[in-house]
Amino acid sequence: MFLTDLSRAIPSQHQIDFVELTGYNGADTGGHSRVRLLKDCAIPVTGLDVLLVEDVVDTGLTLNYLRKLLELRNPASLRVAALLDRPYRRLVEDLPVDYVGFTVPDEFFVGYGFDVDGRWRNLPDLRLAKV
Repeated sequence: MFLTDLSRAIPSQHQIDFVELTGYNGADTGGHSRVRLLKDCAIPVTGLDVLLVEDVVDTGLTLNYLRKLLELRNPASLRVAALLDRPYRRLVEDLPVDYVGFTVPDEFFVGYGFDVDGRWRNLPDLRLAKV
């Protein structure tokens, strides 16, 4: 939902692409979190102005991985927009989040695309979940 609304608000021509990442804790990694790329972007980013759009930025591990990966591909610029930010949960120092909708507490939110157990995703606004 956030990406759709943001896309409508950007007046210049732009393309949208998706990546899929997974984070996991593994015994083979000593219990440390690792990130793995499941689906790469189809649009080459070399020379393009890239805006990474995140729903929530917490620890920053996944976002940091993706930023480093895309920086190797030489975009003209690389910025991050996040609807919800929890900077106090960061495990990655100096992770730039250029545009933040809301800095939020460590609570569950529903609506506007967020759900708890598959429920309330369709609510038109963000609400604190009572779980």
